[in-house]
Amino acid sequence: MLPALVRKTWRDDRGALIGWATGVALFTVIYTSFYSRFQGAAELKQDTLPQGMLDFLGIADMLSPAGYLQATIFSLVGPLLVLMCAVTLTARTIARPEEDGGMELLLANPLSRTAFAGQRLAATGCAVTVVAAVPVILLMIIVPRVGMDIPLSNVAAAGVGLIALVWCFTGIAFLAGAASGKRGTVLAITGVLAVATYMANAIGGMSDGWRWMRWFSPFHYFIGTDPLHTGWHPAQLLTLVAVGAVTTAVGVFLFDRRDVGV
Repeated sequence: MLPALVRKTWRDDRGALIGWATGVALFTVIYTSFYSRFQGAAELKQDTLPQGMLDFLGIADMLSPAGYLQATIFSLVGPLLVLMCAVTLTARTIARPEEDGGMELLLANPLSRTAFAGQRLAATGCAVTVVAAVPVILLMIIVPRVGMDIPLSNVAAAGVGLIALVWCFTGIAFLAGAASGKRGTVLAITGVLAVATYMANAIGGMSDGWRWMRWFSPFHYFIGTDPLHTGWHPAQLLTLVAVGAVTTAVGVFLFDRRDVGV
């Protein structure tokens, strides 16, 4: 049987989880199901926007099936949605009960701080993984039906990359919350890092002189390898997972030694 704290966390977050999963599912279905209808608009956009802007937004290859999926699902809006979900839910693991004054009551149970943090994070990690997995599950069904000429193994590689990206930022958000106990700090730090690293990957892809910046961006390890065209890249995926694991471990360590509520 699952620990009581895991079940409680799922009950508390079920409304948000259902809402995020539904929103991500609708976004994925709408964009992929109407792929053929977007081709005219995509061609017009490619004709009217500067090439540098197209490269920055990741839509330079939007007319091909793989390029279209990368631009619409995996380049900006898709990762933004699932990362917002991950950061919002992760901010509730430590920071929300501490700010709301319920942390002392939760810690009064016969449960160590490490076990408390681990169970809260395990529940949230499962929840955000489910949301992040929604696009790849739907794409595995929709892509063949709409006639997109993309190997399903490549779709799976991009989808697993999105899950790994979410794990990476979940660990960062958890570390921020465990160290500070404030939701505002979690949202600010994780949001700034997400924007800064996305920009680093985009700018690094546009200029050879700035290419080194991409190695500091989780988005490079997620989509910079172009998995929809090139397939699986285990080393990059493991890098994202490792960042999430290390930041999580540091967060648990800091939470175990911090004066809660101070």
